Amino acid sequence: MLELPEAFKEKMKGLLGKEYQAFLESYQQERVQGLRVNPLKTDIESFLEEAPFHLKPIPWSKEGFYYEIEDRPGRHPWHEAGAYYIQEPSAMAAAELLDPQPGERILDLCAAPGGKSTHIAGRMRGEGLLVSNEIHPARAKILSQNIERMGIVNAVVTNEDSARLAQHFPEFFHRIGVDAPCSGEGMFRKDEAARGQWSPDHVKLCAARQLEILSNAAVMLKKGGRLVYSTCTFSPEENEQVVEAFLDSHEDFYIEDAGKIPGLSQGRPEWSKSKREELKYTYRIWPQLTEGEGHYLAVLRKKGEISEETVSVSAQSVRDGKKKPSPRDREDEKQFKEMWDQVLADSVGWNLKGKWIFFGEQLYLLPSQMPDIHGLKVMRPGLHVATRKKNRFEPSHALALSLKPEQARQWYDLDSQSQWPIRYLKGETLTLDKEASSHLTGANGWILITVDGFSAGFGKRSSNMIKNHYPKGLRLMC
Repeated sequence: MLELPEAFKEKMKGLLGKEYQAFLESYQQERVQGLRVNPLKTDIESFLEEAPFHLKPIPWSKEGFYYEIEDRPGRHPWHEAGAYYIQEPSAMAAAELLDPQPGERILDLCAAPGGKSTHIAGRMRGEGLLVSNEIHPARAKILSQNIERMGIVNAVVTNEDSARLAQHFPEFFHRIGVDAPCSGEGMFRKDEAARGQWSPDHVKLCAARQLEILSNAAVMLKKGGRLVYSTCTFSPEENEQVVEAFLDSHEDFYIEDAGKIPGLSQGRPEWSKSKREELKYTYRIWPQLTEGEGHYLAVLRKKGEISEETVSVSAQSVRDGKKKPSPRDREDEKQFKEMWDQVLADSVGWNLKGKWIFFGEQLYLLPSQMPDIHGLKVMRPGLHVATRKKNRFEPSHALALSLKPEQARQWYDLDSQSQWPIRYLKGETLTLDKEASSHLTGANGWILITVDGFSAGFGKRSSNMIKNHYPKGLRLMC
């Protein structure tokens, strides 16, 4: 059995009573593993027909599936192509309750490493605006990488404190997810660091921080909007009592009854200081009752009618908003269009919604509903499209991952059962096989590499050879 903090065991014994023994015994069991299908890349039916894994549906997630340890999906080429995201099953419940819709403006306030953001983005289908925020720079970088891997085109990654975001986005978002930093009790079965860090004082510190974050999120939510608060801890101080304190100081919010959800238990109103009855409409996931780690979730609604006004940033050229082009601007547009026409099929078109902006020599497409980003710490201002080099533009890896084969001028498919996907992911040069599935124009130049139809990156064709352009920092080492 895992060595749990004695103070934690005494606390849970007092809270759970006769349920405590089953709770304690759950720590002797192997934790379950989960993956979530990426609807931006495939549909669930096709994935289940073709996936080489042993999968079982997760009750509370449409796209979620348990897998067996021996499946090792993290080492399969489909993982690098963003066909799915490996995620702890309980954590999938938050985005389900948030219920994101295409075209909305949505904030994932504590987003790293990206599980909930990529879940939300899949439901948005590339329409609307997703702002994914993470206060810690190193974790924000990982978040950005996962946004890229999953082929997401409408997300902006920020690296901000929630208070500064609140100043920038008053009553802006239709939905907000707050997966708050917590004492991590629900992760004790898989995270030794969480067990070592735990203390009653740490729980109190987390609760104070959670209430502050939740209050800042409230400022950014539109009237009529939905906010989902979640933690991966059991402590009432961080769950029912935080929600209770928030409602006491925010009379314009109420707990929304989202109905019964398979695998999710009701919250524990008796663990709240005032025993507010509506806390029974919040949710808990218990390891002794279901296949998942500990989690708490509450759906909060802001009173009022949601307005239908939109925030729009009109499409602009590579000139980055300048009214009069300079000679270099005109040359940029010419070179960029040359790259664009070589890489993309005619059906993709030249006019995309959004604003073209440069970060240094990197060209991004800022989502059309994102307002001015001046003054914000931005890690990723939308879709990274290309890099400006001397006398040319090169398409980005993010652009490749956002494409379907039919959107590319040329594409070449690698069979995941062959040696070639791994060799590509290691950075090796490829040789064209006439019998392989492909669409080739015969021209040299950029070509989209796919694995079983999932976009994986770019190569550059020269006759029957393809020079590898898979990013060096992502290449497999063994």
